[in-house]
Amino acid sequence: MNRPLTALFAAFEAALVVGIGIAIPLAPLTLLWGVQFGFAVDWSAFWRASADIWLIGHGVDFEMMLDPTIAATLGLTGADVAFPVTIAALGFALLTLLLGVRAGRRVSETRFRLVGESAAVGTFAVLSALVTVSAVNRFAAPSIIQGIVLPTLVFATGILIGALRTRRAAGDIDGSSIKDWVDDWHPTVRSAVGVALRGGAMAVLAIIAVSATALAVLMAVNYAKLVSLYEALHTEVLGGFALTGAQLAILPNAVIWTSSWFVGPGFAIGAGSAVSPLGTTLGPLPALPLLGALPVGDLSFGFVGLLVPILAGFLAGALLYPRLFEPRLRHVLGAGLGVGLTAGAILGLLAWFSGGAAGPGRLVEVGPDPWAAALWAVLEVGLAAIVGLLAASRMPRD
Repeated sequence: MNRPLTALFAAFEAALVVGIGIAIPLAPLTLLWGVQFGFAVDWSAFWRASADIWLIGHGVDFEMMLDPTIAATLGLTGADVAFPVTIAALGFALLTLLLGVRAGRRVSETRFRLVGESAAVGTFAVLSALVTVSAVNRFAAPSIIQGIVLPTLVFATGILIGALRTRRAAGDIDGSSIKDWVDDWHPTVRSAVGVALRGGAMAVLAIIAVSATALAVLMAVNYAKLVSLYEALHTEVLGGFALTGAQLAILPNAVIWTSSWFVGPGFAIGAGSAVSPLGTTLGPLPALPLLGALPVGDLSFGFVGLLVPILAGFLAGALLYPRLFEPRLRHVLGAGLGVGLTAGAILGLLAWFSGGAAGPGRLVEVGPDPWAAALWAVLEVGLAAIVGLLAASRMPRD
């Protein structure tokens, strides 16, 4: 494949990723346009709604305002004036990232990888700009700069991951400047940094896995309540389908919020509310069936959830101890602290990405406090990792 064909192929891959992301909300909304409204209203409103959903899914900030009649019907205080929406429905960002990884792997298999990667990212940026401009209206105004940069950044990250995986599989990573620079470090430093990064990532993955499992169990246990909330909304088939899609889009957010619950600080569903291992305090909630899985009241043994990050840090330290080049006490303490700092940085960033303003009034505060989540993770995972490393040091080494 020559350069022009490579660029064309990469541009098509990027366009496909944008098309899939927008088609997910646009398809049911178009059905709603035909079935519910009989093609009587302007279809461009449904296109703008789909573009808004796609942009919000990538973390783009909006200034929104509801029609006064709709605001009065919903009973939302302050909905008839402009209010910010800064929360990201991370399901769309996750989809773009995964499709970007796929595109990056396919482009990297061609002879002109740099041309293909540049064409893919450039095409995605242009399409993101067009989508952002088309979404602007008097009821929803996205940040133009964020609308161009944030979706493109997510896609470019996927492209980079896919390209690196392909190059590593082909053995082309050797000789890179970054690898050579790391190889020049002292073995003690290199091993301690490696343990810190690997251990922190392992601990976070373990916490996320437990959180996803716990959320699934809560949804199964509260299945009847979730169904009754669906029935109370009277959404009919198409409305229920759209509502389910919206909840799937925020499911990654819910998993991250559950992780913050296990770490300790918990999360908020509206200003003044708190969902934590020590108890749940809630005010009026949005009409979202997924929220029916929230625990209510004081939990007698909620503090047991704090064992999840502690065990994750302990196991990460114990399993990675053999990777330490020189396991002296100061190196063990430094590596364990590094595990905690890495886990705290990752969980803090995830908490930051998953929260924000979701609507007017109380809904300006939704999700976990990223600083609190990061600090708790540093303390719990870091101290547990140090204990795990020290415990493993007592075991005989091969």
